[in-house]
Amino acid sequence: MDSRSASLQGIRPNLNQILEHKGTTEGEWFQNYVLRPILKFQNDLLVAVFKQYIEKHKGAFFNLNTDGKLLYIENAIQKDVKFRNALKGMVIGQFTLEEYLRYSSNSSALNKRMMNMIVERLKDQIQLLDAPLHVQ
Repeated sequence: MDSRSASLQGIRPNLNQILEHKGTTEGEWFQNYVLRPILKFQNDLLVAVFKQYIEKHKGAFFNLNTDGKLLYIENAIQKDVKFRNALKGMVIGQFTLEEYLRYSSNSSALNKRMMNMIVERLKDQIQLLDAPLHVQ
């Protein structure tokens, strides 16, 4: 393993609670062993980027009720291609070369998993999105 790969894998959180079973597909494996740790590692950045997105779009998010906010999160990520590509880049940039090669062989399905996971992660932290963006 090269030093870049070792460094990237070394900074990711260890998610011990992942259970693997005989029928685990390649997509499930990639989701559990690559995407989940990366998304957890990148969580603060993903929240900050989404807050910036909200502010850039004139803060309409803040005037919505909870259901509206949840829908806003989904629509922003599913329909704004530029924003979705930026989020993908934040995740893909954390791949090792081996992971990237695995990803590239099934990128369409893995992109769908990745975006769904980001949507759910942001929805689960909706209370953080109501707070102003602060750089520490």
